[in-house]
Amino acid sequence: MMKRTLAVFEILGLLVATFLSGCSSPKNENSKHFLWKVSDENSSVYLLGSIHFADSSFYPLDSVIINAFDRSDELAVELDISDSSVIKESVRLSSELGALKDEKTLDMVLPEDVLNSLDSLCLSWYIPSDFFYGYNPWAAAMTLSAIALQRTKFDARLGIDLFFLTRAHGKKKIVSLETVEEQVSVFTGVGISDSIGIFYLKNLFQEIALLDSSITLFRRAWKTGNDSLFHETLNLSTKKLDHSDSLLLEVVNECVYYSRNRKMAESVETFLAENRSVFVVVGAAHLIGEKENVIDILRRKGLTVEQL
Repeated sequence: MMKRTLAVFEILGLLVATFLSGCSSPKNENSKHFLWKVSDENSSVYLLGSIHFADSSFYPLDSVIINAFDRSDELAVELDISDSSVIKESVRLSSELGALKDEKTLDMVLPEDVLNSLDSLCLSWYIPSDFFYGYNPWAAAMTLSAIALQRTKFDARLGIDLFFLTRAHGKKKIVSLETVEEQVSVFTGVGISDSIGIFYLKNLFQEIALLDSSITLFRRAWKTGNDSLFHETLNLSTKKLDHSDSLLLEVVNECVYYSRNRKMAESVETFLAENRSVFVVVGAAHLIGEKENVIDILRRKGLTVEQL
């Protein structure tokens, strides 16, 4: 998703790249939503898991979600992707931070098998493989992920976070939980070694191969609030990793999720401490997982967390 000309919303979408949602099964009376109410003794905050790329089948959103938003005074998002200055800065930083240094090119860095996989995928997508050669391995993987999402016909303009940003403008205060530099640094692999980036790129090829079949499960999981199904679908491509690769995956998760999840949870805790009525929208993947997800962190802090 680190394509140099990508807008911030595309960058955001990529992170969630393989966790996009699919299927249009109807709700039943016991269905939940990807929405949680977090409370302390004095106040409550709503926390919604977003799909950054979506389609029209997600709309209209359930009244439970809309009513929670309408009752809130503020909207908090990862980044205000409706702000043109944010988009401009993200594009500039993506180009700067995602590039390989020291006159290296990606074909000089990748092992032969990974380079061959990249070339084959580019050939099938009618994209010149050297398009990626200026990127570091991590940024190349992010860019590929965004392109894969775009090919599924999911659209950033129909993303859940952008829907609420549009609805909030002129009516509610909008708060960004991260800075442009913080988010772009994650998606361009600042501080990430090429070896980690190569592992991530290699694993991405498996995720892309599963993407079409995964989308149906993702959509069903989001629409019914089934966080277990969402998590299982998200991890389809990593079920057979050996011990060494599992350790590499933990490094990826710390960078992309765990460290950011802790900061998101701190923000929610601050909103509650300040008795602010906030509707928080972050990528759905931040709210699930076996450890260090935002929901579990908030519960460990002693807050009351209820899925709606």
